[in-house]
Amino acid sequence: MKPSLLVAPLFLLAAGLVPTVQAASSVFDWAQHDWTRPRPAVVQPATPSTQDRPGKPPSDAVVLFDGASLAPWVSLNGSAPKWIVKDGALECVKGSGYIRTLQAFGDCQLHVEWAAPTPPEGTSQGRGNSGVFLMGMYEVQVLDSHENVTYADGQAAAAYGQHPPLVNASLPPGQWQTYDILFTRPRFNDRGEVTSPARLTVLHNGVLAQHNVELVGPTGWLKRDPYRAHPDKLPISLQDHGNPVRYRNLWVRELGADGKRPEFVYDNATLNKLIGSYRVDDGLTITISRPEQLLVANVAYPGRSMPFTLHAQSPTVFYARTFDGLFTFRTNAEGAVESLVFRIGGEDRPARKNP
Repeated sequence: MKPSLLVAPLFLLAAGLVPTVQAASSVFDWAQHDWTRPRPAVVQPATPSTQDRPGKPPSDAVVLFDGASLAPWVSLNGSAPKWIVKDGALECVKGSGYIRTLQAFGDCQLHVEWAAPTPPEGTSQGRGNSGVFLMGMYEVQVLDSHENVTYADGQAAAAYGQHPPLVNASLPPGQWQTYDILFTRPRFNDRGEVTSPARLTVLHNGVLAQHNVELVGPTGWLKRDPYRAHPDKLPISLQDHGNPVRYRNLWVRELGADGKRPEFVYDNATLNKLIGSYRVDDGLTITISRPEQLLVANVAYPGRSMPFTLHAQSPTVFYARTFDGLFTFRTNAEGAVESLVFRIGGEDRPARKNP
């Protein structure tokens, strides 16, 4: 039976105003050696790389570059990346701009292999410069730091502008180097205040270079911007600093609750096509807007309305984290959006787009 207008708000009220929060598991939640305690998932480990051949990612990793496909990457504006694939490596093209992943990530384990150009050219920050940006704003510096003197918080494996690496573990230019990065995203309260800063651990060529350091905010050149509240997941980006730095064997593992559901970040043009007002036959109205980089669905019925931030599973499928609602947009033969299906409480509710 189709839910009545009276029933639907009860779903929304329960789902939207009382978000489900899963308490963190404590060591005291279980008796020692309890055989009923859930066991960890089985994961096939990564295989090591050599200078001649990249290794294989672990079985539960999201592969960001496999030596051939640029499909996981776009330019910052969402257009096709201008970096090139050459001899199994992803190579930066001077002036092409940063690239970012389509998929967004929060807490994660990130594996990066990179090589500075050879023969080396330039000195200090002008030699083999690039960068790996967690969430697009927290940079682990990439630089040819082999026999190349620069400022301490700007050399290879630095948390740029904040924390110098513990050691310089750099290999000569042309050789493949590895970063294994453990990243904990910052946490914010409902007022946008930082409750827990971002943290970073980096192994450079297997040597500990950053040990759970606390970031004071986004990294930057000659500036220290304060934290500003942002989504729980954002893309990873690679820097174009004008040098043909190469990358290979890029993969990431999402950690904790952040990894339960894939999430993607699309360009504004893609999101703008979905903006509008949609009406369910029983009078429920869904208004889609884009106040910033994420869509917001305002679900309204007589006497009450509630906004929900939407997160992308695909260019046309979005979900809200605070309840089990799913928003699937339908397009016509010309690609224009003409309706959506609002799934809530296990039931689909079609909504036509208002002209």
